[in-house]
Amino acid sequence: MSSELWKEALRYFPGGVNSPVRAAVKPYPFYVSQGKGAYIYTEDGNSLIDYVLGYGPLILGHANEYVKEKVIEQIEKGWLFGIPSRVEIELARKISFHMPSIEKIRFVNSGTEATMNAIRLARGYTKRDKILKFNGNYHGAHDYALVDAGSAASEFGVPNSEGIPQEVLKTVIVCEYNDLQCVEKKLKNEDIAAVIVEPVMGNMGVIPPEKGFLKGLREFTSTYNTLLIFDEVITGFRLSMGGAQEYFGVSADLTTLGKIIGGGFPIGAFGGKREIMDMLTPSGKVFNAGTFNANPISMTAGLATLEVMERENVIEKTTYVAEKVTEELERIKYPHVINRVKNMFQIFFGVEKVSNATEARRAKKEVYLKFQVNLMKNGVYFPPSQFESVFTSLAHYDDNVISDTVLAIKKSSELS
Repeated sequence: MSSELWKEALRYFPGGVNSPVRAAVKPYPFYVSQGKGAYIYTEDGNSLIDYVLGYGPLILGHANEYVKEKVIEQIEKGWLFGIPSRVEIELARKISFHMPSIEKIRFVNSGTEATMNAIRLARGYTKRDKILKFNGNYHGAHDYALVDAGSAASEFGVPNSEGIPQEVLKTVIVCEYNDLQCVEKKLKNEDIAAVIVEPVMGNMGVIPPEKGFLKGLREFTSTYNTLLIFDEVITGFRLSMGGAQEYFGVSADLTTLGKIIGGGFPIGAFGGKREIMDMLTPSGKVFNAGTFNANPISMTAGLATLEVMERENVIEKTTYVAEKVTEELERIKYPHVINRVKNMFQIFFGVEKVSNATEARRAKKEVYLKFQVNLMKNGVYFPPSQFESVFTSLAHYDDNVISDTVLAIKKSSELS
């Protein structure tokens, strides 16, 4: 039972968990015994239609048969070498084909590693120390990213974590998302190595860029010889096969990836223009290394995932599901706004619009959490945090899954 597992977890893990958002389910998290397709199954014998999907990686759903088959084939050959293998080249080739701004790539093991190294690389390339980020954008859990951060950092009241030296904080400049005037002013008056941005905010709920915002970032960074880093850990291969860059028609100098390109296994990557990437060791003097970099299991799962996406119109199908679900959410009588970009969305209660983190934090979180609990009681799992995204997968492209979700929303929408 989950209650018994929770008691034991509190003995071994800080706060009982190994990532803080997992403690957001009250009074204690449920424990998963298995996942298949659109469903997760708990140690308490319950099943839930899962719209969290590992917080984004599982765009095909749980335990996709083709991915599983390819992973088993690789496991039989071995799962760690510390030596290059063919599959890392195959995955890199496919990523570069779909995202042409990525001329060279380095595989790492998490989104945190990807953004940390992209920032280091930008500093090494430009010979500047400062970066500019946006309030509520979450770029992982390293020091430079945990300044006015979103996601669980905001959920647990630590968007500025303790333990980060003041000297580090002085190198990070923050603007409000969708505020081009602030960006232009900072770039004009400061020597900034890079602007890093979530092209769609996915860690303060979902917040899309306003018209012209991303193109404005591209224009200003080019004018002031600053690198533009798109953090596409969430949006990469979710909004389009070319990510947010293809979807919005804006190319970045460096791109960070994760989640989907690992097929549900640990993954991160950063890539970009050849002359920038060649600054990395061993060809340059910006250091990166990792025992598990380009791990063959993650490479295999990611390659298999992208192959399924290419042949099964996954983005179109997942977007269809998101449209159907949000149509029902729109019928909720309690005042709300829904932000959706393709197959990722979130609902905010008690506000008329959400275009940045400040506005997102004004939403009535307690109403969202009541709604989330109601949904769980009716067999649907939305993220247990206002500041996460709802995702759909290929496995949700099923009439029964959609109709059961719509019915659960109807039963859960009494929020007064």
